[in-house]
Amino acid sequence: MLIDADRSTCVVSSLCVYRAPGVFDQDEDGHVVVVDHEPAPELHESVRRAVRGCPTQSIRITEDD
Repeated sequence: MLIDADRSTCVVSSLCVYRAPGVFDQDEDGHVVVVDHEPAPELHESVRRAVRGCPTQSIRITEDD
């Protein structure tokens, strides 16, 4: 799994940080920051929940084959 986020469309809902705190953080303005672009497999489901919960679909994942 590879994670990318579009900070320009982030609306600072913070759901990603609550759902996957080891993977996402926020900058000083509250916009999403991906701190782990390739999280461990045990974090994948929480990352998927964060992606589904993003109100602006600013977070994208690419699944491994």
